[in-house]
Order: sequence, then structure tokens, then C-alpha cells
Amino acid sequence: MRRMPCLLLFLLVWITPARADDAMFPPGSRVGLVPPPGFSMSKTFSGFMDPEKNALILITELPASAYGDLDERVADEQLKRQGVMVETREPVNLATGPGFLVTGHQEAGGTTFRRWILFGATRDFTAIVSVQVPDAAKESHPDPEMRAALQTLAVRATAPVEEQLEGLPFTLRELAGFRVVRVVGGAALLTEGPATSLEIADQPLLLIAAAPGAVVTHPGDRDRFARGLLAETPGVKDIRVMRSEPLRIGGQQGHEILAEAKDTRTGGDVMIAQWLRFGASGHLRVLGMARKEGWADLFTRLRAVRDGIDLR
Repeated sequence: MRRMPCLLLFLLVWITPARADDAMFPPGSRVGLVPPPGFSMSKTFSGFMDPEKNALILITELPASAYGDLDERVADEQLKRQGVMVETREPVNLATGPGFLVTGHQEAGGTTFRRWILFGATRDFTAIVSVQVPDAAKESHPDPEMRAALQTLAVRATAPVEEQLEGLPFTLRELAGFRVVRVVGGAALLTEGPATSLEIADQPLLLIAAAPGAVVTHPGDRDRFARGLLAETPGVKDIRVMRSEPLRIGGQQGHEILAEAKDTRTGGDVMIAQWLRFGASGHLRVLGMARKEGWADLFTRLRAVRDGIDLR
């Protein structure tokens, strides 16, 4: 009888659920959770993985305004078009706010996966946590375990810039007076000056982004590809290309475009420099934009940043 209190204490500790304040955050992510047993932080995507069981937890952030549309429009047929066969859809109460959970299964590459997709509303953004576990591993990662892990969803106001940079597929050796203000996915946004509005009319902007995709090998195709990317640049209009030519960057094939444009908001004159560095599985894009005044000095510093980028 004297052993019962110790045994009771042991059982209480064993069954105590994970708490959201113990959440782990992938590098650069504002969303975290307490991963289920067997899962560890991924080094290749934002989330967690159990490589032995081929199980994944993917974390995505969308604008806060997206939640209402998702709550209203995410339906069986929509997910079915993505290959997910929905079994349940239910509201959930999270520490971060309202949410809903979709469960089902999906077949891919001859394997059937069990799926849990959590949509959570927060004050600043919409969090999506997508879990897939092969049917063959469902006993190792059962439904109650996954639901308990999703209930630990936690958010933080921001991720430290240093931590965000660690999650990028490249490193920045030279900032040339710029500062990093935001890291999203595989891209870093830099600026010069104190403003946080990130408007070209206020201060220079520099975007550095790594994107996977097909290798562009022919010089003519590279020119068309570079011009197409430039044409999709937000915040500017009436783009006029002044120079577009091949250029080796970091020992790899690249392409440079210099252009004039108008700021969409103010109509002011804007200068743009775009560099593409082509690799074996995608490309690196460096895009600098600023008012025309003082462009010559700024252009020199933009090139310094460009030449100080190392791919991981």
C-alpha cells in the first residue's frame, strides 16, 4: 500500500499532456507546436519529420484575412481535387483562437497516407499545419496522438532575424548598409532607412529569393525568363528595360537587367536592378529598387550584396 502514492505520481506524470508553452518553432516560423514522439525538426522545410516512418508535419503561414475564406470555402470537393479524401471536418478551440480540423486520407506514389490539416486563426496571420502519416505507420502515430500535438499549436509575434536567416538556402556575407526586415519562405527582404512601410518612394528595397524549378540553359531563354520575372514585379509600372545581358555571378551563369519604371503609388521615377543566378535545380534572384536620385552610389552597394551571397 505504501507504494501507491509513488505509482500514482508516476502515472500522473506519464499522462500529463504536452503544453503549448513547450512548443518548438521551426527556424523563421511564427508557428510552432509540441511534435509527437518520433518527430524532429526538419532541416529542409518548415515543420517536423519522422524519416523512419516517412511522416511529415508541414507548417504554412497565410495572411490573417485568408482564414474566413478558408473556413467558408474549404470543402470536400476542393480538397478532393488536391487528392485528399475528407472523412471529418470539425471546429476546434485553440489557444491562439478559433480553428477547424480536416481529417482524411490521400494516395500518392502508390502509398496511402493518413491526413490531418489544421487551420488556425491568429490576430496577425492564418496558420496551417498539414500532417501526413503512411497507413503502414498509423499504429506508431495514432489519431489521438496527432490531435493532441495539434492542440499545442502556439504562435509568437516574430522570429528573430538571425533565426530567420538560418532557415534560408543562402547566406549573406555583405549587407553594404542594408538591414534585413523580413524573411518569408526562401526569400529575404532588405531595406535602408528606419521606415517599416517598405514603400519604394520612402526608401530602397532589396529582395533576395531562391526558387526551385527547371534549369534554364539557353541564353535566349534566360533573357525571356528574366524579363518575365521583372514584368511581374509588384509596386512598379511602365517598366522600360535599359540593359539586359548575360553575366557570370558567383562562378555560375547569370543574367543582369537594368530598368527604369514608375512607382505605382506616387508615379515617381524608379530604378531597378535584377540579377538572376542559375543553378542546377533553380535560380537565385536579387532585385533592387529605389528612387532615381542617388542611384549610382546605391547600385554599387547592391552589387556588393549580390557578390556576397553564398548558396548553402
